[in-house]
Amino acid sequence: MSPAPATFGRITGAARLGGIVGQPVRHSLSPVIHNAWLEAGGVDGAYVAFSPRDAAGFETLVAAGRAGLIAGVNVTAPFKEQAFALADEAGAKARLTGSANILVFDNGRVRADSADGAGVLYALAEQAPDLALKGASVVILGAGGAARAGAGALIEAGASLSILNRTRERAEALAADLGPAVSVAEDAGVLERADLVINALSVPPEIALEALKPSAVVMDMTYKPVLTPLLAEARARGLTTVDGLAMLIGQAAPSFEAIFGVPPPPLDLRALLLAHLGEAA
Repeated sequence: MSPAPATFGRITGAARLGGIVGQPVRHSLSPVIHNAWLEAGGVDGAYVAFSPRDAAGFETLVAAGRAGLIAGVNVTAPFKEQAFALADEAGAKARLTGSANILVFDNGRVRADSADGAGVLYALAEQAPDLALKGASVVILGAGGAARAGAGALIEAGASLSILNRTRERAEALAADLGPAVSVAEDAGVLERADLVINALSVPPEIALEALKPSAVVMDMTYKPVLTPLLAEARARGLTTVDGLAMLIGQAAPSFEAIFGVPPPPLDLRALLLAHLGEAA
């Protein structure tokens, strides 16, 4: 009898279980990324999607982690702030924004961290390498969890942030949480001074791109489609654009290492994900 393929016994009784938690979460590309890394690296583990119905369901999942049933999870909307609140300890990046996109379970304890900021910085370095964040004027569209998650790294990099949101009260609450480097924009006139505009809304924003200066960079945190209507318009105007797929890839590596305890193997994730999405490079 010929020997079994090398990958046949990859998942054993010692396998580590990781996953992505959100509601909804069916659209997530995280299982595609992490399982590709697990396969390529021959790592004894699996990465699945969890979709608790509500906050109580999320708390139950965290209890399962404390009980040793799950090694760790990534967390997406709407549970990032709850994830931070339920943790026993938190890394500096999670503490800065009061939210977490990584929970690691270890002997009944829960450690929280955030790699969202790393994703933002990775995407900007890859697709807008000429942008200097120190002293840059950044406008974030939206005041929800996505805006909160990416803001910390931008503040640490020396940028000044303005929150432009339809509901001023939410913007003021977010600015108060993030500290003096963040202000609330009075109106869309703030776009005229922006070096970087980031869409942290789940829908196309209603802004006039002609207000932006020619050197401005436009980033969209969403990635379905990768070339969103906002990015398509920005490109048509000759502006530098940064897509949400690059941010997703950038935050995945520290997440993988936190959950599975090893660095991810080399892999062309962008090509893999574009093929999965059925989009051209």
